[in-house]
Amino acid sequence: MTQRTGELFDLGYQHYDGPREGRMRARKAVFYDGFRTTLGLGRGAGAKVLPFLLFGAAMAPAVIMAIIASVTNNLVDLPGHDDYYEVVSIVLLIFAAIIAPELLCPDRRNGVISLYLVRPLSITDYLAARWLAFFAITLLLVFSGQVVLLVSLVLSAADPLEYLQDNWLDIPRILGAGFLLAAFITTLPLAVAAFTDRRALAAAFVIGLFVISGAAGGILTGCDENQHRGRSVECEPITGNSAKWLGLVDVSRVPTNVNDMIFGVEDEGRRSRMTAELPRLVPIGWYLILTGGLGAALWLRYRRLTV
Repeated sequence: MTQRTGELFDLGYQHYDGPREGRMRARKAVFYDGFRTTLGLGRGAGAKVLPFLLFGAAMAPAVIMAIIASVTNNLVDLPGHDDYYEVVSIVLLIFAAIIAPELLCPDRRNGVISLYLVRPLSITDYLAARWLAFFAITLLLVFSGQVVLLVSLVLSAADPLEYLQDNWLDIPRILGAGFLLAAFITTLPLAVAAFTDRRALAAAFVIGLFVISGAAGGILTGCDENQHRGRSVECEPITGNSAKWLGLVDVSRVPTNVNDMIFGVEDEGRRSRMTAELPRLVPIGWYLILTGGLGAALWLRYRRLTV
C-alpha cells in the first residue's frame, strides 16, 4: 500500500497585534470612501471632470456677483444671499442627481454590499456614512459661494464694519437655510438610487422629477393672461384659491419656500407670494415630510435588502 505523505508550507501568516479600532473605524472608512467617490478622487481624470465642472458652476454666480460688487462699489442692486440659494439650487440638484447614485448603485450591482456589512458595521452605519459623505460635499458647495458673496459685499461697502453690524443676521440665516437646502438635495437622489442599480436611470428619474413637478406647478398655479390683458390687477390663477396649495407639487421649490421664510422674502415672484399666503407651518411641514419620508424610504429599502 502507498503511504500518504504531507508537506507543511510556511505562508507567512502572522497574528495581528495592532490596534483594534472597531466600529467607528469602519464608519470612517465608508465615509472617506464616499467622500473620495463623490469628487472622483482615486480614479481617472474623466471621473473628476464632472464634479469640478459642477463645482465651478455653483461658484460662478457668487464670483460674478463679487466682481460686480467690487467694480460698482455696491451702487448696483445685486441679488442677496437668499437669491443666491435660489439660483444655485438648480445647479446643486443636477450635481446631486448625477453624482449621488455613484455612492450606492455600484455597491449593490457588484455585490459588494455584503462585504461592507460584515461585523461590526451595520446597514444604518453604512447609509449614515454614505449620506454624511455626500452631505459634506453638498454643504461645502452651498457655503463656499455664500462666503465669497459675503466677503465681497463687506469689502465693497463704504464702511465694512457698519455693513456687518447692519447685516450680521444674514450669517445665521445663511447657515440655517444652507443646512436645510443641503439636507434635501442629499436625501432625494440617494433615496431614488436605493431602488435601482443603474446610475443613469436614477439620475434621469431625479432630473425628470424636478422638470415635471416644476412644469406641473407652473400649470396649476398659472392664469389666463388673455382675460386680464390691459388690466392693472394681477391675473387670477386658473385653479383659484387652491393654487397656493397646488404650488407645493413643485419639488424644486420645497427648500426654496423654507429659504424665503428664513430670509423674510415676501414679494419675489407670484408663486412665492402665493406660497406665503399659506400658514407658515405648511411649507415647513411639507419640507420635513418629504425629507424625512425619503430618508425613511432609503433606510427601509436597505433593511429589506439585508434581511
